[in-house]
Amino acid sequence: MKITLLCENETSEAGWDKCVSEWGFSAFIQSNGVNILFDTGSTDIYWRNAKKLKINLEDTHFVVLSHFHLDHTGGLRYHNFKTKKKMIIHPQILEKLPPSECKKVKNDFEIIRSKKPFEFSPGIFYLGEIPRKTDFEKGMFENDKMLDDSALAIKTKSGVVVLTGCSHSGICNICEYAKEVTGQKLYSVIGGFHLFEEEDQKAVDGTIEYFKAEKIERLYPMHCVDFPTLVRFHNEFKTKKYGTGDVIKFGE
Repeated sequence: MKITLLCENETSEAGWDKCVSEWGFSAFIQSNGVNILFDTGSTDIYWRNAKKLKINLEDTHFVVLSHFHLDHTGGLRYHNFKTKKKMIIHPQILEKLPPSECKKVKNDFEIIRSKKPFEFSPGIFYLGEIPRKTDFEKGMFENDKMLDDSALAIKTKSGVVVLTGCSHSGICNICEYAKEVTGQKLYSVIGGFHLFEEEDQKAVDGTIEYFKAEKIERLYPMHCVDFPTLVRFHNEFKTKKYGTGDVIKFGE
């Protein structure tokens, strides 16, 4: 499996001479012959970076949206797909998008709505609505319960790989559900964790203790994680900050 970061807040050393960045997230996943575009950032940056990285997004089989926020869905306005791609989303996303964007999505994509976990390719799951079980995560954003906030779970021989957008539902809630849905131990977690030490110390502390207990092998916090929290992850797990242009590989 190969995951290429098409958009993250910062450009990586690997992509400095090819890519540009913006606040947002987008990743291209290649696994067992299936290509998935996961989120699209805010603008056309993900599309331009894909070209620079010699990725043909027309080869995408599925588009998956983690939640409705603009820094994850805004790039849909600038897509250049020649064929109608299958798009997997929580039903609330269409209700929350601006009317003009909602219309474009409905016209341009074959929409698959699911509140429940959905195995859309062998071993690859859209998790649907995430149960809120931890006592240290808010599981919402501002006054929005964020029922549309979901993630991907991909089975591997080493355990489940979880790919998140912003984790408004709680990164540990997401991981627990991924384990339940796939029946595998937690192996790797990649994406936005929505952890800010100055805003929610309880969530940061609880998350770090959770990953310690899980004995997580490969951890990639990025996008919506503040600097003090990234430092704590580095000190506890020896993590490296990944950015636009980086590639994460897993052996099958």
